[in-house]
Amino acid sequence: MPFAEFDDVTIHYLDEGTATGPALVLAHALGTGTHLWDNIVPLLPPGLRVVRYDARGHGQSSTPPAPYTMGALIRDAERLMDHLGLRDTIFVGLSVGGMVAQGLAVKRPDLVRALVLSNTGAKIGTPEIWAERIATAPRPGGMEELAHGSCERWFPGAYVKAGQHQPWYEHLCAHDPEGYAGCAAAISGTDFYTPTSGLRIPTLGIAGAEDGSTPPDLVRETVDLIPGSQFRLLRGTGHVPPVDAPADYAACLVDFIDATGHLRATPP
Repeated sequence: MPFAEFDDVTIHYLDEGTATGPALVLAHALGTGTHLWDNIVPLLPPGLRVVRYDARGHGQSSTPPAPYTMGALIRDAERLMDHLGLRDTIFVGLSVGGMVAQGLAVKRPDLVRALVLSNTGAKIGTPEIWAERIATAPRPGGMEELAHGSCERWFPGAYVKAGQHQPWYEHLCAHDPEGYAGCAAAISGTDFYTPTSGLRIPTLGIAGAEDGSTPPDLVRETVDLIPGSQFRLLRGTGHVPPVDAPADYAACLVDFIDATGHLRATPP
């Protein structure tokens, strides 16, 4: 399996599709990983180079001691993209991945030609909310408590009632508390309203109508900071539409890839 070794972290990644094609980078939500995108990748158009990775403290990446900063998460994405020789990508970030996307586009405009800000915000939650979750994670039964709350916020009620959320509940229960708390601290300390308002690149916002973590109004407010941005609301889905509405979500990505002419772009 491919890993990129840096001075303070090892990042696991998947590099799929057409090696010489224009690149699409996928950054996941807190408590998930590369598998968040499993149902999306097969629905993407041929010719793309698709790179997805586990953030520090997640999946098969290493777990440095918490807390982490948003700057560290952005630097991880930046170093991985430099390591892989990626330029002029469409960067798709969901939840905390969407915060990384905003910060990376500001810091390294050579890496990002277009953004998809999915189920995210320039600022998410409050320091008090995140402090409570950070304190809960390492307690006995703490990850189970957080997993229960996350699934209630993430998925539509009918999806949970049918038990379809269960694999994600089990995944969150088994998540490393250190990695969860580390990334939660990064989210807590981030407010990107000012830097994001300075971006001038093609941007698509995607929101789930039943998202209890980053409601549609928050996503719309964030993408409205960027002139000319687009916004898509997915009905009947929640915080992680790649899981509960993969076909609709992939269709949004395909339309945006088309609209930006990304498949006609010069390969990185």
